[in-house]
Amino acid sequence: MPGINQKKRAYYEEYSLFLGKICLKMGLKPNYITIFSFFCAIVSGLFFWRGEMIWGVVWMIITSFTDMLDGSTARAGNLGTVFGGIFDHVADRYGEFFILAGITLSGAAHPGWGLFALFGMLIASYTRAAAESIGKMENCAVGIMGRTEKFLLIIGGSIVEHWLPTGTWPKGGWLEFALIIVGATSVFTAFQRLLYAKKVLGKKKEV
Repeated sequence: MPGINQKKRAYYEEYSLFLGKICLKMGLKPNYITIFSFFCAIVSGLFFWRGEMIWGVVWMIITSFTDMLDGSTARAGNLGTVFGGIFDHVADRYGEFFILAGITLSGAAHPGWGLFALFGMLIASYTRAAAESIGKMENCAVGIMGRTEKFLLIIGGSIVEHWLPTGTWPKGGWLEFALIIVGATSVFTAFQRLLYAKKVLGKKKEV
C-alpha cells in the first residue's frame, strides 16, 4: 500500500512539474496560489450552500487544480519552504471545511453525513500530520484513499445528483451516498496511517 501511494505521488509530481514552470514564467508564487485556491474553496462552498451544485463543482475543480499548482510551482522553482508546506496544509483543511459545510447547510444531504465526511477528512489529515511532526516520519501519506479521490467522489456525486436526482435517501441521493463513502474511507485511512506509523516507528521513545 505505501509503495503504491509513493509511486503514484512520484508520477503526479513528475508530470505536474511543467505546469509549475508555466506559473513561474507568469511570475506566480506558491503561497499566492495557495491563497487563491483557498478562496476558490470558499466560493465553491457558497455555491453549494445556495443549492447551485454545478457551480459548486466547477469551483471545487478549480480548487483542486490550483492546490496542485502551488506544490508544482514550489518544486519547479525550488521555492518550497517549511512554512509554505504548513500554510498549504492548513489552507487545505479550511477549504475542505467550507466546501463540506456548504453541502451540509444546503440540505442536499443529511447534516449528519456531511459532518461525518468532514470529520473523516480532518482526522485522516491530522493522523498524517501527527505521524510526520511528532513521529518525525518522512511520509505518512498512505491509505485507501487520498484527498484527490475524495474530492472526485464528491464531484461525481454532485453531478449525478444534479442530473439524476433519486430522492431515495432521507435528504439526498447520490451526493449523500458519496459523502458516506468519503467519511468511511477517511476514517479507515486514518486507521491505516496509525498502523503504518506503528510499524515504522515501533517503540521509538518520544523526545
